[in-house]
This record gives sequence, C-alpha cells and structure tokens, in this order.
Amino acid sequence: MSDVQQRIAARVVPYIRRGAVVNLGIGIPTLVADHLPEHAAYLQTENGLLGVGPTPAPGEADPDLVHAGKQPVTARAGASYFASSASFGMIRGGHVEVAVLGALQVDARGRIANWAIPGKPVLGVGGAMDLLVGARTVVVATTHTAKDGSAKIVAEADFPLTAQRPVDVVVTEAATFHVVDGGLELTEIAEGYDLDWVRAHTTAPYRLRAVARA
Repeated sequence: MSDVQQRIAARVVPYIRRGAVVNLGIGIPTLVADHLPEHAAYLQTENGLLGVGPTPAPGEADPDLVHAGKQPVTARAGASYFASSASFGMIRGGHVEVAVLGALQVDARGRIANWAIPGKPVLGVGGAMDLLVGARTVVVATTHTAKDGSAKIVAEADFPLTAQRPVDVVVTEAATFHVVDGGLELTEIAEGYDLDWVRAHTTAPYRLRAVARA
C-alpha cells in the first residue's frame, strides 16, 4: 500500500472510540488495524473473527487466517471465531459500533458507491450493504481523487449506490467531511493541502464548518 493510503488510514483512528467493535472494509480500511494502539478496539470481520490484529510480518502469514477480502491477518490473544452467519447477525443486529469502508464515489448527501463499476465484472456487494445499514457509525476512508485525477466526492454518483443510508464521516488524504443534515460539511484540511486544492478536486457541494488543520 502507498504512503497516501497509509496516511488516510492513520487519519481514521481518531474516529474509533476505545473499546469499540469495529469492522474494517476491503482496501484502505484494512490498513487502519496497523495504526490502532494495541487493544484500542475489537476488530471484526464478516467471515467470522472478532479480535483481528495487525497485518502479519513478511513470512509469518497463516494461509488459513484471512479477513473477508481474503488477505492475511493476525489474531490477538483471546480472539473469537464463529460462523459467518453469526458475524452478519452482529452487523445486522447493530452490535458493530464503527464500520470503516472504502468508496469509489461519495455523493452530495453522503451516500457511497463502493461495490460495482458499470461495464466491469461484479463479484457481489459483499458485506458493505449490511454494514451501511447495521453499523452505528460509518466512516469512509478513500483517496480524494480516482487514478485518472477525477473527483470521487461528487454531486451525483455515476456508479450504483451501495445503500441509501449516508455515511457519517469521509476521510481522505486531503480533507475530512462530516455528513450533517443531509449534506457535506468540510471540517478538516490535512497538512500539505489548502482550501483551494479541496475546491478544485471536489465537485459535490459542501458547507464550511470551523475548518481545523491536521
């Protein structure tokens, strides 16, 4: 993973309450595990593990120990293993406090598209739809722009929405937005960026709160 992706993951940590049950989605969100202090939260994965640890060191991965994206993970002491059905019961029952998800796009209302690109093969929505509906708080961890430089925080999504529920917080390498009263509020600009950059690379409308510097 790139330095930019690692910076995004680190910027998510303040939105995870100590002791929370947290689900980390595929991609950048999985990197959050490497930035959390030990035992700061209980990380859960859809395929049935509560107590996920940091990424294993090279050569130390257990091929039978993976997260929902099939990438290797570690398990902390005292971790619990259970059926995927029980895992989704946790999610749908509101027992996951924070879900951190990636996004292809975020629209002006804070809804995300993160499971399909028109014209490309679709593997399925996975657990993202359930997490958006079931998790108490949803944080998006995404690059501010796509690989071609186009904005990912847009007025209207071009890709299929994952759910109608808006997320709560959007964290990029450049900025943080909160979703308030059905719209986006810019609340933080990261070091190395300024408001002009954010304006030039965000096509969704947003309000300005007392913007902090990170």
